[in-house]
Amino acid sequence: MLGGRGAGKTRTGAEWVRGMALGFAPFSDRPVGRIAIVAETQNDLREVMVEGVSGLRAVHPWRERPVWNAGRRRLEWPNGAVAQGFSAEDPESLRGPQFEAAWCDELAKWRYANEAFDMLQFGLRLGERPRQVITTTPRPIPLLKRLANDRRVAVTRAATQANAANLAPGFLAEIVGRYRGTSLGRQELEGLFVEENPDALFRREVMERNRVSEVHDLERIVVAVDPPAGGKRGGRCGIVVAGRTADGTVFVLEDASLEVAKPEAWAARAIAAYEAHQADLLIAEVNQGGEMVASVIAAIEPGVPVTNVRASRGKRARAEPVAAFYAQGRVKHVGAFPALEDEMVAFGPDGLADGRSPDRLDALVWAVTALMLRGDAGAPRVRRFG
Repeated sequence: MLGGRGAGKTRTGAEWVRGMALGFAPFSDRPVGRIAIVAETQNDLREVMVEGVSGLRAVHPWRERPVWNAGRRRLEWPNGAVAQGFSAEDPESLRGPQFEAAWCDELAKWRYANEAFDMLQFGLRLGERPRQVITTTPRPIPLLKRLANDRRVAVTRAATQANAANLAPGFLAEIVGRYRGTSLGRQELEGLFVEENPDALFRREVMERNRVSEVHDLERIVVAVDPPAGGKRGGRCGIVVAGRTADGTVFVLEDASLEVAKPEAWAARAIAAYEAHQADLLIAEVNQGGEMVASVIAAIEPGVPVTNVRASRGKRARAEPVAAFYAQGRVKHVGAFPALEDEMVAFGPDGLADGRSPDRLDALVWAVTALMLRGDAGAPRVRRFG
């Protein structure tokens, strides 16, 4: 079970162990007598898995409640079932004991994840069908990714928001509101894997460090369009809005990209972004039909100024100066743009992002380049945004 913070992972694991130990359907058709419960540390074993508010003792009615023997690290049920507690910090402690079932909590945080998990597998050798449940907030560690992609593993997911009825309203308003859409929020609140290409130019930690909630006094705003290669047939279209302040800092304001759209649809989206942000200019790459952008936009809204740009270098070479601006803290994101940011960190040396053309990133590169490297025509206009 991959879940966000407060999504109910501990309660899920505890209820599963209870069902196994007492032989409740649909968990088991008979009581399972030997169970392993493995936590990140000894303290987590006791305070979260056993004695916690959603832990094993709390989920039992008092007549069924198991007794915790702290000295032996054993949880003992009235029917004779026993759960033996272990810390993943000591993988060797799992060498020798044998079990019918196991519960591993927060496996993605285990310091010796591979070693502890491997030792546990050797011990799951009792009964007709040894089974285990893993409850964790995901991190892209190799072990967890391998398990999630194993066809023999059933994977369930739960976001923090799904358990809203059991969480403080202030927590949801503050934490969920603050981190929604960010890479940290996608991992810690939505329970999703957040990965990066090790060869990527752009790093998530850089984007997180330079993320802001608002911007004031923009003197120049542009809308950049990376037209679909399909021309009149339509396709994926990158549309990014960015602005610049007097000190030369660029702020990414919106990712208005479309996955699949005809020319009239993405042209209308670009015009809407231009008008909503009171932009000065719309920039279109001519290599993929940018000249058509000007004609389509002119047909919809003749007053929108369009500047054509032509790519004379590869995508990687064009993106490198922009990545340097990010590393220097000269480009910031106003809010979160998950699809754009995923494409940025997946962008590799081959000029692709997960095997696809990086249309959103291309539009971003044109926008930042226009604001940082190209001369501006006309005097700047300062707009104040709250």
